Amino acid sequence: MGRIKAQTVASIVGAIINDYEGGKTIDYVNSFDKPHKAEIVTIVEKLLKVIYPGYFRDKSLRFYNPATSLTSLVEDIIYNLNKQVRLALPYDPAYAGATDDELDEASEGIVTEFFEKIPFIREYVETDLEAAYEGDPAAGGREEIILAYPGLMASTVNRLAHELYLLKVPLIPRLMTEHAHTVTGIDIHPGATLGRYFFIDHGTGIVIGESTVIGDHVKIYQGVTLGALSTRGGNKLKNLKRHPTIEDNVTIYSGASILGGETVIGEGSVIGGNVFITKSVPSHTTVSVKNQELIFKNSSDKSLKKSEIEQDEAWYYVI
Repeated sequence: MGRIKAQTVASIVGAIINDYEGGKTIDYVNSFDKPHKAEIVTIVEKLLKVIYPGYFRDKSLRFYNPATSLTSLVEDIIYNLNKQVRLALPYDPAYAGATDDELDEASEGIVTEFFEKIPFIREYVETDLEAAYEGDPAAGGREEIILAYPGLMASTVNRLAHELYLLKVPLIPRLMTEHAHTVTGIDIHPGATLGRYFFIDHGTGIVIGESTVIGDHVKIYQGVTLGALSTRGGNKLKNLKRHPTIEDNVTIYSGASILGGETVIGEGSVIGGNVFITKSVPSHTTVSVKNQELIFKNSSDKSLKKSEIEQDEAWYYVI
């Protein structure tokens, strides 16, 4: 215990236990009646092995017959996902007063329906892979994209979580996408709808809100926000269309912010870097920032004239 006396530790623990009885939401200490975050992360990792067979090897499985190996993996995921869904359902008011048998039946039905969507999910993931390969000259190959690209990782997890979101599973879809957010730096709410051939290039700092709808062949660069125009209404805004719609064949460059549920970016448009958009953009339109002012100061805090800068190009870099 070192120099801290056992009585001191006991006093500290007693004070914290007493604080747990203060009626705050964070006081709740029963950890066995809600989904377990670490279990959800494990389920996501195993689902990636289903989506990408052969790319995320499970060393604990030594079956050489693909059907046998997949059967073992799917049975494991179904068993554990069913337990987590069963724990999550009581957080949906629709299940208030449901019996244990009713919750068991509902969770089993949800997990079965979810797994029936796997071929559909894989079809969309394949289009994302092709969009990344065709859209990035730096890609060394499709294998490199699957194993290394954060954008494909984030969109794949979103596609999995989105199906559970559509099945109205509480908590779990968000835990899934927040795991992807932690790993990739890309924050896509599980409610966001992604079209085919979706490509995130670089990806760090991207935020895509819950009611965002993205069409086919959309390309997004790092630092893009597809967000709400205002959240001052708080939870009263729940279930409203708060985030933009991006139509087919749109490219959005780094740092752009597109906000508002009524904002529609028309088909074939190009949104330049660092623009701030809160109104709809017609189809086949290019939006860019014009005459962005740059101010240069030397070490004596003296502003430099353009002619002085041109004489000494060491003051700045063009990226």
